[in-house]
Amino acid sequence: MTISDRIVIDPEVCGGRPIVTGTRIRVVDILEMLAGGASETEVLADFPALAREDIRASLAYAARAIDHKVVLAA
Repeated sequence: MTISDRIVIDPEVCGGRPIVTGTRIRVVDILEMLAGGASETEVLADFPALAREDIRASLAYAARAIDHKVVLAA
Protein backbone atom coordinates (compact mmCIF):
# COMPACT_ATOMS: atom_id res chain seq x y z
CA MET A 1 0.00 0.00 0.00
CA THR A 2 1.41 3.40 -0.96
CA ILE A 3 0.60 6.31 1.34
CA SER A 4 2.45 8.92 -0.71
CA ASP A 5 5.50 9.15 -2.90
CA ARG A 6 7.66 9.28 0.22
CA ILE A 7 5.89 7.07 2.79
CA VAL A 8 5.03 3.43 2.12
CA ILE A 9 3.75 0.41 4.02
CA ASP A 10 5.19 -2.95 3.02
CA PRO A 11 4.19 -5.98 5.10
CA GLU A 12 7.65 -7.45 4.40
CA VAL A 13 9.57 -4.46 5.80
CA CYS A 14 9.68 -3.36 9.45
CA GLY A 15 6.61 -5.42 10.31
CA GLY A 16 4.39 -3.41 8.01
CA ARG A 17 4.99 -0.13 9.80
CA PRO A 18 5.09 3.06 7.68
CA ILE A 19 8.61 3.78 6.42
CA VAL A 20 10.32 6.31 4.19
CA THR A 21 10.41 4.99 0.63
CA GLY A 22 13.63 3.20 -0.25
CA THR A 23 14.81 2.98 3.38
CA ARG A 24 14.08 1.03 6.53
CA ILE A 25 13.57 4.29 8.46
CA ARG A 26 10.22 4.17 10.23
CA VAL A 27 7.95 7.20 10.38
CA VAL A 28 7.64 6.65 14.13
CA ASP A 29 11.42 7.02 14.57
CA ILE A 30 11.30 10.43 12.89
CA LEU A 31 8.27 11.52 14.90
CA GLU A 32 9.78 10.37 18.20
CA MET A 33 12.95 12.35 17.52
CA LEU A 34 10.95 15.48 16.71
CA ALA A 35 8.72 14.97 19.77
CA GLY A 36 11.85 14.62 21.89
CA GLY A 37 13.01 18.06 20.80
CA ALA A 38 15.33 17.21 17.92
CA SER A 39 15.46 19.70 15.08
CA GLU A 40 15.09 18.76 11.42
CA THR A 41 18.84 19.25 11.09
CA GLU A 42 19.50 16.76 13.90
CA VAL A 43 17.15 14.20 12.37
CA LEU A 44 18.90 14.57 9.02
CA ALA A 45 22.29 14.15 10.72
CA ASP A 46 21.15 10.93 12.41
CA PHE A 47 19.54 9.60 9.22
CA PRO A 48 21.69 10.72 6.26
CA ALA A 49 19.43 8.84 3.82
CA LEU A 50 16.59 11.27 4.59
CA ALA A 51 15.69 14.54 2.93
CA ARG A 52 13.75 17.39 4.54
CA GLU A 53 10.79 16.41 2.38
CA ASP A 54 10.80 12.97 4.05
CA ILE A 55 10.44 14.59 7.46
CA ARG A 56 7.57 16.73 6.24
CA ALA A 57 5.92 13.71 4.60
CA SER A 58 6.20 11.86 7.92
CA LEU A 59 4.48 14.72 9.72
CA ALA A 60 1.76 14.85 7.06
CA TYR A 61 1.27 11.08 7.35
CA ALA A 62 0.87 11.37 11.13
CA ALA A 63 -1.61 14.23 10.76
CA ARG A 64 -3.73 12.18 8.36
CA ALA A 65 -3.49 9.12 10.59
CA ILE A 66 -5.08 10.85 13.56
CA ASP A 67 -7.71 12.76 11.60
CA HIS A 68 -10.93 10.85 11.97
CA LYS A 69 -14.57 11.62 12.43
CA VAL A 70 -15.93 11.65 15.94
CA VAL A 71 -19.32 10.02 16.24
CA LEU A 72 -21.32 10.81 19.35
CA ALA A 73 -24.00 8.39 20.45
CA ALA A 74 -27.35 10.03 21.08
